[in-house]
Amino acid sequence: MDSPHGAAVTVEDFGLKGPRGWAFRGVRLDVPPGALVAIEGPSGSGRTCLLLALTGRMRPSEGRAEVGGLRLPRQMAAVRRISALGPVPGVSELDPAFTVAEHLRERALLQRRFDGSLRALFRPRAERTAAARNRIDTALDAAGLDPATLPKAERTSVRDLERLEALRLSVALALIGRPRLLAVDDTDLKLSDAERAEAWELLRSVADMGTTVLAVCSQAPGGAITVRTATTATTATESVSDTADVTEADATDASEPAEAPEATTTEKTTDEGTADAFAETGRA
Repeated sequence: MDSPHGAAVTVEDFGLKGPRGWAFRGVRLDVPPGALVAIEGPSGSGRTCLLLALTGRMRPSEGRAEVGGLRLPRQMAAVRRISALGPVPGVSELDPAFTVAEHLRERALLQRRFDGSLRALFRPRAERTAAARNRIDTALDAAGLDPATLPKAERTSVRDLERLEALRLSVALALIGRPRLLAVDDTDLKLSDAERAEAWELLRSVADMGTTVLAVCSQAPGGAITVRTATTATTATESVSDTADVTEADATDASEPAEAPEATTTEKTTDEGTADAFAETGRA
């Protein structure tokens, strides 16, 4: 049973196919609310496709999945409403020309416009502003980002952020919507060992607060439930920048295998299959 906040994720023989092959296939996963799940594998192995399918942004080709009690693919729109994307290249990237403040203000306004009740829209302006600021501050605190420490505080442009700072900002933006499921792509990309440890500590703390976290990575950390993807290609790449078919909203423990359930994939994939899956899958 789900907690009041996090979403349980149950997956059986889950797969997504493009015209020239499978992006991923045979995925099995069963995790409780508030779990930290690492989707581990090399670039091009279907990691991002799996992430987007589990958050209702891509339509699977076979198998069954439930996220927070909602079935995929039948209830993709409902899954999108309870999930949020952190950084996913080509889908939910930060605008490098925007400042931190502009990103936060835009997300808070969108949240109020599309997620707020009709009654909330008619509250006094000062009350609405205070509520938005509270949401922003709560999300920043959960993401471990203090704008006062940035070169120009909230007026710092995204292009001037360090990689870990940008990750924290993306997570904060996602948390403004108070999702039950948070999805993060390329978690450990271009991070030093120390920064990688900080990134995983951030996501672990989000999970500890009750939000289920799915995080794509090249190497899963200890303590995470791990689902592994694989590829036969030696120069595989994975990108969503050229697709118009990704739908956006309107385990083993890596260090102690005996202590966590394992989620597996039963078929290796190719980079062509991954790329084509984006072109083949439809919107909900």
